[in-house]
Amino acid sequence: MKIYNYPSEAAEKRLQRIVHRGLGFKAKDLTAVQRILDAVRKDGDDAVMRYSRQFDAPGLDIDRVAVSKKEMDAALGQVDAKFKRALNRAISQIESFHARQKSNSWIDTPRTGTVLGQLVHPVDAAGVYVPGGQGGATPLVSSVLMGAIPAKIAGVPKVVMATPPTRDGLVSPYLLAAARKAGIETVYKVGSAWAIGALAFGTATIPKVDVIVGPGNIYVTLAKKLVSGLVQIDMIAGPSEILVVADDSANPDHVAADLLSQAEHDPLASAVLITDSPDLAKAVNRALPVQLEHLSRRAIAEKSIAAYAAIMVVPHMDIAIDLANRVAPEHLELIIENPFDRIGQIRHAGALFLGPYSPEAVGDYVAGPNHVLPTAGTAKFSSALSVDHFVKKTSLIHYSEAAFRKEAKDIACLARVEGLDAHAQSVEIRLSTRKNRGSK
Repeated sequence: MKIYNYPSEAAEKRLQRIVHRGLGFKAKDLTAVQRILDAVRKDGDDAVMRYSRQFDAPGLDIDRVAVSKKEMDAALGQVDAKFKRALNRAISQIESFHARQKSNSWIDTPRTGTVLGQLVHPVDAAGVYVPGGQGGATPLVSSVLMGAIPAKIAGVPKVVMATPPTRDGLVSPYLLAAARKAGIETVYKVGSAWAIGALAFGTATIPKVDVIVGPGNIYVTLAKKLVSGLVQIDMIAGPSEILVVADDSANPDHVAADLLSQAEHDPLASAVLITDSPDLAKAVNRALPVQLEHLSRRAIAEKSIAAYAAIMVVPHMDIAIDLANRVAPEHLELIIENPFDRIGQIRHAGALFLGPYSPEAVGDYVAGPNHVLPTAGTAKFSSALSVDHFVKKTSLIHYSEAAFRKEAKDIACLARVEGLDAHAQSVEIRLSTRKNRGSK
């Protein structure tokens, strides 16, 4: 990995390449996804099965699209005690964190004769999409938990899951065990853009939902983008990214490992170290190739590092923090002396990891906060997946006649300034009529 001195022209050029790498899709991808969605909207189950048989499970039929109760029950017996223990820990801690996000309806009487408030209700149905994970070989259990748990805490009465089947029409028992433990009772063996279409439009077999969450490949991401507005989605997520701010107190082996933890995700993932220590920069750079040799995803990580990684040496830590805010990374680690002293300076990050024993991986699995995070600089204006994604809020307004008459002229004035005479008339007509029986 190249070491850059910042500020410099070379460092700025590299930073621009990293920051602006974007979602990265071609026009033909968008056209293909739109074609799939149109087919699912028009043909429903027939289109879903056509694509499923072509790309996932040739022998799958519509009667086996929904995972049976027998399959769900069997899954818990197919996973070992070690996995169950880890799963239970993760669920407990994710539930505990998200329970604090839940908001309640409220009513207030801020002015005489007025009652104002906000009603908070969960959506009727939510869909959690879980990627196939290399044909089922690497089941993304954490994606099940991060999507399902906030939905259940929000009070969504129907939470379903969609995930691509294996070649023989099965779903990993690890995913099914996680789904059952997280409160999902219905799982559909459907993947890619046709799964998103089925959840968004509804078919004879797969019911329409109100919210769709979960990561996926470019087809899934584009499908979510295209159905957004018809349903709520979590976000348009780009490639994963990590930015580590470290000083000379950091262990270079730890820093190198954390950078690689994101580089192994995707050739488009980014991994950046910003430090005020030239010695740490050199030590991390020496550690990277050693650790790379032992990675099963070495080829992916090498491509990511070559294209979108950097080590930047800055004059002092204030510049490092400014750069971090500029990038607004998905994952921001502060491996520095007294990291809590810097919290107030961090304005833009999907998640903030403090200290040498808080690597990004703890947030992916068991810490509690959601790991579905804004990427590509969108942390400047958006937030992690939360309970709020699964609720809607309705305003409540009541005026007595006396309160209405006190404010009516101001309302009519503002309406007429905007050229909305009917708005003004709806107020003024009430001023010219008798007091309604029963009004106070």
